[in-house]
Amino acid sequence: MYKLNQSYIKTVVKRALDEDLKPRGDITTNLIKYKNKKVKAKIFAKQDGVIAGLEFCKVAFKLIGREVIFTKKISDGKTIKKNTVIAVVEAKIKTILAAERTALNFLNHASGIATTTNEFVKKVKNNTKICCTRKTAPNLRLIEKYAVKLGGGYNHRYNLSDEILIKENHIAVSQDLIHLINQAIKSKKTVTVEIENINQLKKILGLKFKRILFDNMNMQNLKKCLKLCKKKYKTEYSGNVTIQNVAKISKIGVDRISIGAITHSAKSFDSSLLINF
Repeated sequence: MYKLNQSYIKTVVKRALDEDLKPRGDITTNLIKYKNKKVKAKIFAKQDGVIAGLEFCKVAFKLIGREVIFTKKISDGKTIKKNTVIAVVEAKIKTILAAERTALNFLNHASGIATTTNEFVKKVKNNTKICCTRKTAPNLRLIEKYAVKLGGGYNHRYNLSDEILIKENHIAVSQDLIHLINQAIKSKKTVTVEIENINQLKKILGLKFKRILFDNMNMQNLKKCLKLCKKKYKTEYSGNVTIQNVAKISKIGVDRISIGAITHSAKSFDSSLLINF
């Protein structure tokens, strides 16, 4: 897992600010007579949820104005109620207005993922891990996986170099699954093999790799497969997992459930900024 450090945060936030402000800056705020007046603004929650991305939010303001004082009223990973003040920003009017949308975009995106993840986590048994996938927004994978962890979830592999995951297309083009698995085992990396039916499972039972991923399998067949595994492998389920069916899947006994929706379809958290003038 790559580190979420200040260098990364500044790089990502600067890119987002450039997207919003180039080529001519905030031409609306430039019309305001008292734009250099220092004021306070409150960022507050408009819903219940789990907060994430505060450092990104802070850096967005700091990169616009050196005068910024950003005071966090809560910390990342905390569960809050609607109307809770999340942070207070003290800065010039022009600084706050120029950075506001970018700052809140990061905060709301990350908090939405953390909140959605936490909703899934609360639905499953304690011994089932909720995992994210590589279905992330381009260039935002690190903050999204960070938000998943804050919501109580677990990170799957960060990228294609981390682990070996043999999926249906690998199997189709290799034409020799056993050989492919044996080659994977030699790599000393964590090896996961995705299977879609019982016949596939029977062919690979006994090979010494770590995890079997059951993809889009109905619950009856999943139960049969878990019995065949006899706890010799770590198990995972993926495919069309929803907040309505995740508890049922968990009760069958898989070790973890991977859900692309907690990153690619998480609803943005609802927060707002108001200036006290």
